[in-house]
Amino acid sequence: MRLCICVVLLSFILCASADVPLFRQGGRFVLDALGGARDMFRAYQDMREANYKDADKYFHARGNYDAAQRGPGGAWAAKVISDMREKWQSDVSGRGAEDTRADQEANEWGRNGGDPNRYRPAGLPSKY
Repeated sequence: MRLCICVVLLSFILCASADVPLFRQGGRFVLDALGGARDMFRAYQDMREANYKDADKYFHARGNYDAAQRGPGGAWAAKVISDMREKWQSDVSGRGAEDTRADQEANEWGRNGGDPNRYRPAGLPSKY
């Protein structure tokens, strides 16, 4: 929720004195960012629901890919969410630097338009 509020406030600040076309661009960025955050959350929910061994990287790549397809706002949201999650995971969960590095590689792959299926484990239901 805080992230959404920050995105909205930032876009208002950036567009407060702008002309109409720039305001539309700022609005589009915000909508893309909100949609990208939703894509990331959906990928997280699917990962939890699937509960499938070695599927973590696939869902990282898929969430980032879906978010980035929305445009610059979606890509920005995916990067912020991915970076925050990995920072929390490395600080709190103790999974280690190697896991964080691999997750970030999958995040970047998806965000840069790479096919998430590169990380898809064999046998993962086609629903995902």
